[in-house]
Amino acid sequence: MPNRHTAVLSAAALTAALAAVVSPGAASAACHPDARDLLLTYQPVDHTVTDARYHLARLTIDNRDRRCALGGGWALYFNSVRQPAAVLAGEDGGTARGQLAAQGLAVARADAAQSGDFYALRPVDGFRPVAPGERRKIDINVELWAVHKSDAPAGWTIAFGGGKPQWVPARSLLDPADPKQTTAFSGDNRPVESAATRYAANTAPETDLTLKQSLVPQPLSAAASGGTVAIGGGSPVSAPRSLRGEERYLRSALRDVARGRGAPISLRVDPRLDVDRDGEADPEGYTLTATGRGVRITGADRAGVLYGIQTLRQLVPAAGYEAAARGRRPAAVRVPRAEIADAPLFGYRGLHIDVGRHFETAATVKKFLDLMSFTKLNKLHFGLTNDEGWRLQIPGLPELTGYGSKRELDLKETGALHQGMGSADDLDPGDGIARKPRDETEANLGHRPAYQGFEQGTLNFVGKGSGFYTVGEFQEILRYAAERHIEVIPELNFPAHARAAVQSMEHRHRRTHDSTYRLLDPADTSRHVSVQYYNDNLVNPCLDSTYRFLDKVVSEVAEMYARAGVPFERLNLGGDEPPGPPEGWWSGSPACRDNPETAGQSGEELKRMFFTRWNAIAQKAAGKTAGWEDITDPTHSFRLKGFSPLPWQNVWGWGREDWAYRFANEGTPVILAHATNLYMDLAYNKDPDEPGYYWAAYVDERSTFTYQPFDVYANAVEDRWGNPVTPNPSWTRLTPEGRGNILGLEAQMWGENGKTPELREYQAFPKLLGVAERAWNRETPAPGEMEAAWRVFSNTLGQKTFPLLSFYRPVGLAGEGVNYRIPPPGARISGGTLSANVRNPGMAIEYSTDGRTWRRYGGPAEVGAYALTRTRAADGRTSRISPAGVPAWDGGAPYKAGALVSHQGELYRATRAGTGREPGAAGGHWSLLR
Repeated sequence: MPNRHTAVLSAAALTAALAAVVSPGAASAACHPDARDLLLTYQPVDHTVTDARYHLARLTIDNRDRRCALGGGWALYFNSVRQPAAVLAGEDGGTARGQLAAQGLAVARADAAQSGDFYALRPVDGFRPVAPGERRKIDINVELWAVHKSDAPAGWTIAFGGGKPQWVPARSLLDPADPKQTTAFSGDNRPVESAATRYAANTAPETDLTLKQSLVPQPLSAAASGGTVAIGGGSPVSAPRSLRGEERYLRSALRDVARGRGAPISLRVDPRLDVDRDGEADPEGYTLTATGRGVRITGADRAGVLYGIQTLRQLVPAAGYEAAARGRRPAAVRVPRAEIADAPLFGYRGLHIDVGRHFETAATVKKFLDLMSFTKLNKLHFGLTNDEGWRLQIPGLPELTGYGSKRELDLKETGALHQGMGSADDLDPGDGIARKPRDETEANLGHRPAYQGFEQGTLNFVGKGSGFYTVGEFQEILRYAAERHIEVIPELNFPAHARAAVQSMEHRHRRTHDSTYRLLDPADTSRHVSVQYYNDNLVNPCLDSTYRFLDKVVSEVAEMYARAGVPFERLNLGGDEPPGPPEGWWSGSPACRDNPETAGQSGEELKRMFFTRWNAIAQKAAGKTAGWEDITDPTHSFRLKGFSPLPWQNVWGWGREDWAYRFANEGTPVILAHATNLYMDLAYNKDPDEPGYYWAAYVDERSTFTYQPFDVYANAVEDRWGNPVTPNPSWTRLTPEGRGNILGLEAQMWGENGKTPELREYQAFPKLLGVAERAWNRETPAPGEMEAAWRVFSNTLGQKTFPLLSFYRPVGLAGEGVNYRIPPPGARISGGTLSANVRNPGMAIEYSTDGRTWRRYGGPAEVGAYALTRTRAADGRTSRISPAGVPAWDGGAPYKAGALVSHQGELYRATRAGTGREPGAAGGHWSLLR
């Protein structure tokens, strides 16, 4: 970022700078650097200092202010998903505190509650001021590991002398070529993805696709009969009155792509439609017949008709969508004449969207709903509440959104929850943070973000920490979903992950002294800590006010459904990750200890009592309930009436690999939610520039496409660290009877790293396409057939689906295109010749030898010692740059203008000749390539 101060120091500034050297304390009292002229760089440097306990990281403070030293009396605030080891108890914490103290620093939790992921770094005795122009490297031990850039601390601000915190620009670096930075611990044997590993993995040859293979998900049968038929926005559509909604949807979709008349289209319902000809009707099934006379869609029900329309939308050539997107909407588009018959494997085909961690607008949710319908998914599990935010207006409880939907830099949390997960109120003012970035480009340190991987802006307050849906907006979402035959299943997460609700009701109590809906016992001395380090997020099951609150919330939600004219069929109770240890749950609560009905009960017994009552409250409004596997346990007898668990913790080696099948075999209806294959928020692979977590596995579209719903152990090939896995013979196998209790499956898109709509789309696509295939397609390839099926699917995405998504327009909404992940190419150089390939055949590859001029790759090319490659999508967007043979920067070697180097995971081009000038330093010798 350019320095805004003049190059010539005034006499007063020179005096201040000299005073900083002679008398740091005096200088800092008179002069503080401009917060925007500080730059913080976080980089893990050594994972070998301990094994899987903590790693050594380096925080560099670059004082680019030319007048003032960074002296004493300041506090740097930040969020971190990894705890600084100095806040830990015991030997590790003591060692880490000593390490910082030797550098004149200390770190502690920042907020008054001492709860969560919010920290402050402060100078203490012995701190040596950071002089103008100085770069100070600070060593800090941080728990566990950090092998992705998105693991870095985020949301940095600085406050001088207790003043208002101001944004400090921050970045994350990680060198993929340094094993100490990329190997989490001794058991991590997973290689870092590179151009070379991609080149070896991209084995799918480009092949011609049949009509059936061109559709996602693949239908049961599809046969082209030769020729095409023209359709358009003015095509006559005939449909009975009962299909008025589907008719409107079709007309709107056609008008988006073609303006004129075309062949007629008829819609009808045949409740006896037997697509697979087994003698029974197929719910949600359809047939589509396109001839020279027009198109006929017949559904077993209204949903089946809509799915036939979605298939018709996929038959429209991508060129038609592109022309419409570029303002050249044709009169008509031509679709192949064909016979298609189809019906789903599962009745439950879901996507979970978490908006508690980071909020998404109603428009973003609607776009996902239309994309769900396009891929024939039918259940939106809507995560409306979590520790970090309550997202739904509840009449009569204004504090839930007036307090619990907002995040601010408010250490005492007097008017909002504290800043969390690196965000408050996005880049908007009014959240206690001064001088935030003006836009996403400034937040991204001067580069417009492409959201094709990690962006530095996500460390610099990009992300909707605040926000909620009004009653009206929620009802609009319900109606929009119902038009697409998607059931919205709200999740109200209790008793854990409930900090937003708990603290909102405490805020209500402080303001009104009303305990009617209070959720915690103020005299409770129990101690517990959640996975996200919260110690005040657990509702108390022994308070009548807890159940009054739940009843009030559920009643209001039910009223929203009723007024929207949408059935309220299922509510998700939440119930995941109760904070440990179990013996700490409410053991110190007088409300539990002094109540004859609960006295002497263990934490586990109190938890079961809570869920029994919570389930009964929920089912007064919704006929069925669901929730995370944590609520119940196949090894115990505790079960809830009308409840379906979502087993998720099948991580190989964790002991819950077979819970889904144990539930199903005993007769409990199950919704598969396995983290190893169905978590959209997990990183695509072990590339430091892939955003996301990796606690369960790396998940990409191959993970979702190759998922085996009825034999998940076939996916147990390797663990999250790349080590071979052998399925345990003792794991329970699914019985034929149990198979009938698998309701379906659900993809999970948690929101911690989904800080923008573009990142949500990047997380979901193409992964969600594999989920749709396994949820809908009845012909799941056997494990031995999966490799051949995967190669076809790779071609389908590259040749057909990605071009459609490039120009996709959701029905009833403005805007085009989906920010799907564009796969970086594979590449290698041998003897000066570049060879390159791409994961999805049909996509274009480009290469460059100078980072400025790009050429289309058509086969092996002479490039010399190194080259850059990238993949270009149909809409002109490109993947991240994938370098081949680019040398690492050598600090002592001279360089010529135009030279390319890699340095700490970034690519640079020399703008002038020189020597010794480090890439990323001020001075204009290097240009960062994005």
